[in-house]
Amino acid sequence: MVLNRQRLLGVLLLALATLAAAVLAEVLRTVVFAVTVAYVLYPLRRQLVGRGLSRRIACAVATAVAFVGATLLVAPLMYALYRRRSQLIAILEGIPAVVPISVGGFETVVEIAPFVAAAETWIRGVAIAVAGAAPVLVLELVVFTFLVYGILYRPRAVGTAVFGVLPAEYHDIPTRLHERTRQTLYSIYVLQAATAAGTFVLALGVFWALGYGSPVLLAVIAGVLQFIPVVGPSVLIVALGAGDLLVGETARAVAVLVIGLVVVAFVPDAVIRTRLAGWTGKISPGLYFVGFVGGILTLGAVGVIVGPLVVSLLLEAIDMLSEHGASSATEEIPDSAE
Repeated sequence: MVLNRQRLLGVLLLALATLAAAVLAEVLRTVVFAVTVAYVLYPLRRQLVGRGLSRRIACAVATAVAFVGATLLVAPLMYALYRRRSQLIAILEGIPAVVPISVGGFETVVEIAPFVAAAETWIRGVAIAVAGAAPVLVLELVVFTFLVYGILYRPRAVGTAVFGVLPAEYHDIPTRLHERTRQTLYSIYVLQAATAAGTFVLALGVFWALGYGSPVLLAVIAGVLQFIPVVGPSVLIVALGAGDLLVGETARAVAVLVIGLVVVAFVPDAVIRTRLAGWTGKISPGLYFVGFVGGILTLGAVGVIVGPLVVSLLLEAIDMLSEHGASSATEEIPDSAE
């Protein structure tokens, strides 16, 4: 009777969660973001409580870390797109309208002006959209802060409900999914954030040394691109090299391609990512890229987190199924041998 009651409450919880997702659709991405951030910050909150702080103060400190981290993630990009849009446009305007191409006896002219005009229009549109969305982003940041604090204050509520509904022999399933979720979220937040910060510092030095007009802006873009798997900041380096070639800066084009691809695109992955490899989840870069792109196209910005997480949980479920199948086959071997 108790087990039936627990299952009924589990179904009720699932139904209410679905209803809440429909009602809170406009802030659902903020809710998902807050849940994943709280997931990552729970060890910090537990450590602070272990050192003698009260639960409220520990939750407040961990929430403050989340607030500062979210602000540092969004503010530089907004600043670069809105306040520095004129510098981005100036870089584009330095590209010639046409580029002559001569191969052997064949000569032609490629018009670059339409692509430059389209890029300028896009930058202006994004800058206006960012300015218009600023009040909404501030409100979502407030909602995010309250959610993170609330989740950290009562972190075991969902886990208790799940374990209460499932029979004891199935408790290993949510436990393994929990561990995979923790590994994947740490790889997204901690590993990617550390690599992006290192990329920003190195890119700032490279772009300043090579004499680019907006080294801080370009370094911010390089750091943001580090969150895109496989491609990363190398696309920016190649674009800068191509732009320098088009305006006749051959020496700087070669320098930014050689130095930039090594220092900005390769070193952060080779050094920072390697040292923090233990934080990563068990997911290959190719599948991570699939989850990243699929999440972005389906869910928007929150897909950066949800996409790789869903792929990682799918892999964990496949692992559990394969392990169960292997153990079942092993148990059947003596019977077949007889």
